[in-house]
Amino acid sequence: MGQPADFDALIVGGGHNGLTCACYLAAAGLKVGVFERHDRVGGAALTEEFHPGFRNSVAAYTVSLLHPKVIRDLSLHQHGLRIVHRPMANFLPLGADDCFRMGRSAEEDRAEVARFSPRDAERLPAYQAMLARVADVLRAMAQETPPNVGGGLREVMPMLRAGNRLRRLDMAGRRDVLDLFAKSAGDLLDAWFEAAPLKACFGFDAIVGNYASPYAPGTAYVLLHHVFGEVNGVRGAWGHAIGGMGAITEAMLREAQRLGVSVFTDAGVERVMVSAGRARGIALSDGREFRARCVISNVNPRLLFLELVEPAFLDPDFLQRIRAYRCASATFRMNVALSELPRFECLPEPGPHLSSGIIMAPSLAYMEKAFADAREAGWSRAPVVEMLVPSTLDASLAPAGQHVASLFCQHFAPRLPDERSWDDERERAADAIIDTVTRHAPNFRRSVIARTALSPLDLERRFGLIGGDIFHGALTLDQLWAARPVLGHGAYRAPIRGLYMCGSGTHPGGGVTGLPGMNAAREILRDWRKLPR
Repeated sequence: MGQPADFDALIVGGGHNGLTCACYLAAAGLKVGVFERHDRVGGAALTEEFHPGFRNSVAAYTVSLLHPKVIRDLSLHQHGLRIVHRPMANFLPLGADDCFRMGRSAEEDRAEVARFSPRDAERLPAYQAMLARVADVLRAMAQETPPNVGGGLREVMPMLRAGNRLRRLDMAGRRDVLDLFAKSAGDLLDAWFEAAPLKACFGFDAIVGNYASPYAPGTAYVLLHHVFGEVNGVRGAWGHAIGGMGAITEAMLREAQRLGVSVFTDAGVERVMVSAGRARGIALSDGREFRARCVISNVNPRLLFLELVEPAFLDPDFLQRIRAYRCASATFRMNVALSELPRFECLPEPGPHLSSGIIMAPSLAYMEKAFADAREAGWSRAPVVEMLVPSTLDASLAPAGQHVASLFCQHFAPRLPDERSWDDERERAADAIIDTVTRHAPNFRRSVIARTALSPLDLERRFGLIGGDIFHGALTLDQLWAARPVLGHGAYRAPIRGLYMCGSGTHPGGGVTGLPGMNAAREILRDWRKLPR
C-alpha cells in the first residue's frame, strides 16, 4: 500500500457511468482512479471483433439516451465520437404481403398509420404531443438529484423543484403523468389507438429490458423512459455510433486520460475497505490495496452491498431492502455475421428499412404470449426480436459486401424452470431467434456466417447485469427517483460515509445516458470539503 491516500476518489467499474463520473471529478481537480476487472474499459458499451473481419457492439447496441450535456462536457465529438441518425425509426414485417414503417417524416408517419386506421392517424399527433410534454418534465428531472426521504431540510429543495415542474402542467398533463407511471402500456395504447401494428411499434419500448407483459401495471413508464433521448438535436430519435457502442466509451477514456485519470484494467475489486464508519479504499482480487477519501461504485447496487461490503457495516433493514431490489430483464443478445442483407418477404429490396430497428412482434398480443411462454417454459418459440443491421450505416463493421446484425431479444427467463441451465439451453434459444427472423426474411439462416449468443446468465457473468438486467434494476415505480435503489439512499450516497453510487442502479436508471455518473459527481463535489482526509 502507498501513502495514506493514494487517490482522492476510487471508482469501481469502468463502464460509461464510471468514466463519466471520473471525468467530472478530474475536471474539478480530484485525483481519480478507475478500476475495471476486464482487460479494457467500457462495461456493456463495448465493441469487439466476434468473427474475423466482423465487429459489432457486444451488449448495448444503439444510441439515443446519451445526454447531450455529457457529450459536450466530455468533448466526446472532439475525441472522435460520431453518431449518425437512423433514416427510419422502426420497421415491422407483417407476414408476406405487408409491413409497418414508423419514424420518417410526420407526413409519412400519418399516411402509414392511416393505411391501418384513419382514426389512429388523426390521434397520432395528440399522442406524440402528450408524450413530449411529459418527457420534457422528466427529462429535466433526470439531471437533478432526488431527495433522500427523511433526510432533513437539505432534501426539501429537490422535492420543491420536482413539485414545481409538475405544477406547471395543466390538469390533463398531470393525468398523463399519472397514467404513464401507473398504467400498463397495453391499457394506455388501447385507449389511444386501434391498429395492432401501431400499438406494437410503440409498445415494444415498454418491454425492452422489462420482464413483463405489456399489460402489466407500470410498463407505460418504461415506454416513456425510451423517448427521453435525442440524436444530434432531434428529440426522440435513435442513432448509431460509428464504430459501435465502444466508440462512446473509447472517447470517454480519451477524455479521462487527458484529465489525468488513472485507469487500471484487469483489476477486479474484491472488497470496499471500511473502518470507523467510513469507506477508506478498495482491495483488489490480486491483493493490492488503494486508499482514497471516497469510493464510488459503478456496479449494480446488489453487487456492491451484497458482495463488496461486509454485512457487519450495513444496517440489517437496509440489507433486507437491497436483497429485495429487483433485477431481471430477461434479455438475450446475439451478434450475427452475414454474407448478404436480409431480404424480407414483405419488402425484399434494400432500403432505409434495413437501417431501422426491425421489430419482429406484430402485436401486443404476440408480446403477451411471448412473456407467458417464458414464464412457463423459459422462452417462447416465437420470441420478441429486434434486429439492427448497423453495417448499413457503418462500413467499418464488416468486409465489403457483407454485414453484421444485432439481435436484441426479450422474454428469456433469467432463471430457467425445472433446474435447466442456460449453459445447456443457450444454442437452442439462439436457434429459435434465428428461426423467428427467417420466417420473415427467408434468406436469413443461410446467410449466417457466424454468430455469438449471450443468455441472461452470460450477461450477468460478463457484465454484472444480474438476471440479464440491462438497467441495473427494474424501472418500476418503487425503484425510481428517490427510491432508486432504495428510499433514503436515492441521492447517490450509500449508508457508509465516503461511499457513493454512480451506476444505472441510481436515478435516472439505465440506457447509456451518462446521467447517473454526472449527477453522482456533482453530489460528491458538494460533499468534498466534509469528507475526512
